[in-house]
Amino acid sequence: MNEQDKWYKLRWISLVFVALSLLVISLDNTVLNLALPSIARDLHASASQLQWIVDAYTLVFAGTLLTMGTIGDRLGRKRVLQAGLVVFGIFSLWAAFSASTGTLVVMRAIMGLGGAAIMPSTLSILTSTFRDAKERAQAIAIWAAVFALGTGIGPLVGGYLLEHYSWSSVFFINIPIIIIALIGGAFAIQDSRGANPHKVDFFGFVLSIAGLFALVYAIIQAGVNGWGSAKVLWAFLIAAVLLTLFIVGELRSKNPILPLQFFRNKSFSGANLALTLVAFGLFGSFFFLGQYLQSVKGYTPLESGVRLLPMAFIIFIAALISARVARALGTKITVGVGILLSSIGFFYFARMMSIDASYLTIVIGMCIVALGIGMTMSPATNSVMGSIPHGKAGVGSAMNDTTRQIGGALGVAVLGTVLNSGYTSQINQVQWPAALPAQALAAIHSSIQAALVTAQNLQSQSPDLAAFIVTNSKDAFITGAQRASFIASIVLAAASIVTFVILPKRVITPDEVKGETTPDMLVEEDIVKQ
Repeated sequence: MNEQDKWYKLRWISLVFVALSLLVISLDNTVLNLALPSIARDLHASASQLQWIVDAYTLVFAGTLLTMGTIGDRLGRKRVLQAGLVVFGIFSLWAAFSASTGTLVVMRAIMGLGGAAIMPSTLSILTSTFRDAKERAQAIAIWAAVFALGTGIGPLVGGYLLEHYSWSSVFFINIPIIIIALIGGAFAIQDSRGANPHKVDFFGFVLSIAGLFALVYAIIQAGVNGWGSAKVLWAFLIAAVLLTLFIVGELRSKNPILPLQFFRNKSFSGANLALTLVAFGLFGSFFFLGQYLQSVKGYTPLESGVRLLPMAFIIFIAALISARVARALGTKITVGVGILLSSIGFFYFARMMSIDASYLTIVIGMCIVALGIGMTMSPATNSVMGSIPHGKAGVGSAMNDTTRQIGGALGVAVLGTVLNSGYTSQINQVQWPAALPAQALAAIHSSIQAALVTAQNLQSQSPDLAAFIVTNSKDAFITGAQRASFIASIVLAAASIVTFVILPKRVITPDEVKGETTPDMLVEEDIVKQ
């Protein structure tokens, strides 16, 4: 058996270890959120420090994705993947032993760098391993399903760990997965890189990292300080300037990090737009559904994680079968209808979510949203990866992942802002008793969680006042959640229309788009022998 035959036979086994590598990243998206209250108690972290524990990872991850994808194309995707796993594992372990909030924030930031090396490498490895279009579409469907499953079961895993162990366990859980992925991947994954690596565009690297960092920072802060705050506006302005300079530089560069000609292919540009808005809906929905189940319905973190399982399961199954659906109906219809289904699911939430709504009522909405997201993710991802040259798979994968991160950050920021403004406006309309202390009233205005703590503290002194606070704070949260769901429904409905207009029925390959590629970009990548 020659070398190439050996790797061909191992391709589906390699997918297992690629999927495990991705699972670490997708779990980390949601498992940490449940641990924040425990971290706050043990490390005496403030609300802003808790935010930075989450945001430090997101900022570094999103800001360096494009750079890491390019490095993978130059040095070898397997090498970058395994280096990313080592970094992620070492600093997960360090984070678990953190004795201060500052240390934990730094560890999370470095974990973001490791994650940025892992995620685009997984997808570009699949693209170079599965050359047959049908097999590649199915492999990407499995990739998308694993990503969705990890994101969905994160609350369940986190809830279980926190009921039995300390907050450090949410970092320890990464270690065995990483060890298995490293050992299995060393033997089963074939390395690859671009055939003609060019000179590094240093200024492109710097501008892409700084511009994406500023953009994601602006989006995150908009969810905290409001879209009109000076800090947010300055961050958006800096991002606009840096990314404009990046685009101008890329257009003039002989060796661009991101060949902007790719955007001429509607399979690339349309699918990236779809993925941005699907991530908007996915992360936005988890943001308010988790709070709804715990703060309004009164479930524990573990009970909430269990009740979110149907959503994760539906996304997983829909992503698995989406490749077959796309072959039958075409990419345009599959993606467009998927986004429309998610829009309908959010509209359902806007109409049906209430304090007294049964779990069955809510799970119907979850399943509609999940079906739409699951049907969209895989065909859109396959459209991105099928529309670029093999030698630029790392760049294409990084672009695909960057749009997900920006979309997810936008979803939390936009829907979070709408939710908070709806909550505050409803709270302001309540005729609060004059005897209620000013400090308690300020807490009630800040969030439903603070309102429930205030009610608990007043329970022994004034049960009627405590019940009044609980009822009105929950009612205010429902008002905000309904408004956020309605906005999400409108955004996704508009995205569905745009998708039907822009996205081609089938994936357009790079050699079908005049002027998109240069001859050297069409050369198959070199295979780095083990």
